[in-house]
Amino acid sequence: MKRSAVPQKYKWNLSEFAKDDEDFKNRTTNLLKYIEIFKNFEGKLSDEKNLLKVLEYSSEYAKEMILLFNYAQRKLDENLNDSKSMENLNYISQIENKVSVAMSFITPEVSKFSNQKLNNLMNNPEFCNFKLFFKDIIKEKPHVLPKSEEKLLSGMGDFLSGFSDNYDAFSDADLKFNDVIDGNGKKHEYSQALFNKFMRSSDRILRKNVFAEQNGAYGRYMNFLANNYISEVKANCYFAKIRNYQNALSHAIESEDAKIGVYNTLIQSVHKNLKLLYKYFEKKKKSFGYDKFYIYDQFAPIKNTAKKNYTFEQAISIIKKAVQPLGEEYVSLIDKAVDEKWIDVLPNEGKASGAYSAGAYGAHPVVLINFTGDFLSVTTLAHELGHAIHSYYSNSNNIFEESDYVIFVAEVASTVNEMLVRLMLLKECKNQGQASEIIDELFSDVKSTIFRQTMFAEFEQWAHQQYEQNQPLSKDKLCQKYLELNKLYFGKGVLLTKETQYEWARIPHFYRAFYVYKYATGLISALNIVSRILKGEEGAKEKYINFLKSGCKKGPVELLQDAGVDLEKQTTFDEVFKFLEDLLKQM
Repeated sequence: MKRSAVPQKYKWNLSEFAKDDEDFKNRTTNLLKYIEIFKNFEGKLSDEKNLLKVLEYSSEYAKEMILLFNYAQRKLDENLNDSKSMENLNYISQIENKVSVAMSFITPEVSKFSNQKLNNLMNNPEFCNFKLFFKDIIKEKPHVLPKSEEKLLSGMGDFLSGFSDNYDAFSDADLKFNDVIDGNGKKHEYSQALFNKFMRSSDRILRKNVFAEQNGAYGRYMNFLANNYISEVKANCYFAKIRNYQNALSHAIESEDAKIGVYNTLIQSVHKNLKLLYKYFEKKKKSFGYDKFYIYDQFAPIKNTAKKNYTFEQAISIIKKAVQPLGEEYVSLIDKAVDEKWIDVLPNEGKASGAYSAGAYGAHPVVLINFTGDFLSVTTLAHELGHAIHSYYSNSNNIFEESDYVIFVAEVASTVNEMLVRLMLLKECKNQGQASEIIDELFSDVKSTIFRQTMFAEFEQWAHQQYEQNQPLSKDKLCQKYLELNKLYFGKGVLLTKETQYEWARIPHFYRAFYVYKYATGLISALNIVSRILKGEEGAKEKYINFLKSGCKKGPVELLQDAGVDLEKQTTFDEVFKFLEDLLKQM
């Protein structure tokens, strides 16, 4: 439908970011004042009074920039074909780039301070809001460049994000799909918003044709997509090298205060447990009565009962009931999200595909989904509300400088919500058929989140290593490697199609290097947390809520340890896979 046809109650409220386009434009233009403000402090930060002032201005600017940038991006996501919204986003991006150049001297100047002086500043009550800034300076010292070089690099951010922007504009706005034909020969208009719905159909011919068209459409533009991604890989490797990191992976992980050992343990643990995934596919094959099981069959749910469709309101009720073990305060935040219109619910023409949560300090978080009424829409809503409530708790319980939790822990809150929904429904089911359906749905999440995201993590690690080892990358090598990984992860019992090799090109997270593994560690952490809460372990709920409220006061691995999850121990992974193995036996 057109955006104008969407009922107002299903549209998000962005007024806490900016009242309207006029307010956005005026406040964005006002940000230009910070260029001169910051320039006046260059070379003067050895004076602690000047240092305090410039840090206060930095926070003031960042708060306002994040609010306004969110407004611009969210308005564009309502309709990616809207030129005015695109102009607004470009306008604020230009200003952000100019201010970034003006303030680029701050980190290099402060990095020249001795560690003793930096520690003294951390303990100075006047600088209490900036403890993490000084801590990060000490950690990043080996990676900070001279002031002139930092200024040069700070001006590159605007156009280097172009590879991701190219992909988004192409995938969400320009890419067109052919109609798909079902088992009765009927044509269906197809868009990406319909992928999950069609792939969960009982019509095998429709699934086959949708899988072929979805991935084949990207395959038709493989020259552009491969070159665009290779450029992204080159940029990631370049910046890691000039900042004196060992490689792009260490740059991504160390800059987030996570640990490479967790990344490697994840891949090793998943490899060790691939037979579990093979068993799952074999069970699905038998349930369908198929002689052969194709990759497009993985999405079809086991159906022993009538298919259900849900209204948005029903989905909210299910989620509220599922999260009750987290306490009444948590449940009340679901109502708050609906009442204050955090959520943009329905698909409309030009709207960004998929789902996400976003937020800014000083405004309520927002959630974009494309709700179609199937059960996946319900779990997706639960997932994104987990992110939103995490942001709400973090922003409400921390100063701005300590509120922005890192991506590594972000996927924990979302998947805790998802698992609570699945396990609640499993507990309430009335017969074995319903139980098998629910386990199938839950294990489908496990397949997508633990196994599949780890496969993605291997793919992008390989791509970056190839370039770092002076091995040429090409569209053919990318497609070949992706096909090889699919053969490993899906096993001999699942037949692949030629379009499988193109699937990597439609994964937007590859433009956020080394992001995807956090989905897997997030679900492993979530399963650990949920199992302890549902068992009634003393203090488990309180530890989890405190984790949500902790912002970024500690490193992400340490925060999870406080919540009872130690990702540095192999036993944590083993326990989760044992839980999954026991669950699969019930299917």
